[in-house]
Amino acid sequence: MSLVVYAAASLFAVTALLLFRRPRVALRDPLTASTWVSIFLGGLCFFCSAPVTLAAVNDLTGTPNFGAPMTYSVISAYSASLLILLINWRGGPAEQVRRWVVRVATVYSLLIAAIITLFTLASAPVERLRDLDTYYANTPYMREMIVLYLVGHGACALITCYVCLRWSREVTGTLRVGLRLIMAGLSVDLLGFALTKITAVVARWTLHDLDGLSTDLAPPASAVGALLCSAGFALPRLLPAVLDQWHSIWDYRALAPLWAELETVPTAPKPAPPRWQLPRGRLYYREIRILDALLALQSRCDGRVRETAYRQARTQGSAPGEAHFIAAAAMVVDAAHQARQPQSPAGQEPAGTSRLHTAVFSDTGELVQLSRALAKSPVVEAARAGAARAARS
Repeated sequence: MSLVVYAAASLFAVTALLLFRRPRVALRDPLTASTWVSIFLGGLCFFCSAPVTLAAVNDLTGTPNFGAPMTYSVISAYSASLLILLINWRGGPAEQVRRWVVRVATVYSLLIAAIITLFTLASAPVERLRDLDTYYANTPYMREMIVLYLVGHGACALITCYVCLRWSREVTGTLRVGLRLIMAGLSVDLLGFALTKITAVVARWTLHDLDGLSTDLAPPASAVGALLCSAGFALPRLLPAVLDQWHSIWDYRALAPLWAELETVPTAPKPAPPRWQLPRGRLYYREIRILDALLALQSRCDGRVRETAYRQARTQGSAPGEAHFIAAAAMVVDAAHQARQPQSPAGQEPAGTSRLHTAVFSDTGELVQLSRALAKSPVVEAARAGAARAARS
């Protein structure tokens, strides 16, 4: 059981690290900070509830079952963090948000204080690592402590589900998907964890034995529910960044033909890019190099080549916008070929020179269109062949 619980805690830790990759930015943003705290506490709940962790804490403190109030306190803090995260996420007037955050923090702080106080007053000499809730269900003060943390956690699930249900009717896209994941996770947690635990405890009060609900069904249900809930909170914040990186991979590859054409064009020296980069960073450096090369080719761009290529593209059925990129690509190919010829004077502009304004192609999408025209258009290929013949003559 401990291995499964630690695996769930590890997933939470990885998600928390992804969200907290920029600590200074995260700490200044209440929503990012509260998301990170919530996911971190979710992982800590699993870590603390593992039998191996409970046994180690009990041995370290010398107090049997000391891990119980510790785990229940973390669960209560996790419940509070979910509500605070939802408050920050929903937004509203700053003063109202602050007021509700203070209220939630106060209520759950009192709940945690009550849990610790009740455990101090109780007598629980027999260490129980998996079935403490049912074993001490009839023990004074322990009984109240168990009921308190379950009620606090269940109330959080009910309130959050209600707010998410109302909110999901007002929004669309990834936010709605995230809210539905949160509702699904909290429903699993409410029915599979809180309700089964309470049922098993009440069964003990009536001298029945339903301990299996608490020891066998509740832990995996809690893990599934918490993972769904955390995915719902993280998805609207992580998915845009993931999609941006994914699109950057495709754009980086799409720019390969244009970069292959311009790679040998002499440009001003630039600092070497970092060795390890995310796709977005690699795309950025490729764009910078391409724009530098286009700028270096300004004096070699022949307007006659562009005009001829434009007419040919239009004759072949290309739309005006597509023909514009084909003509520019043909002129770039001709200018790059000139730059590779040692006999071509760099400072002398050919007749009919037409400036290639790099600002026109500063957008990633436009550079990608230029690259595709360069790679696929027969008009551009004809311009490349014409430049090669001119160089040989």
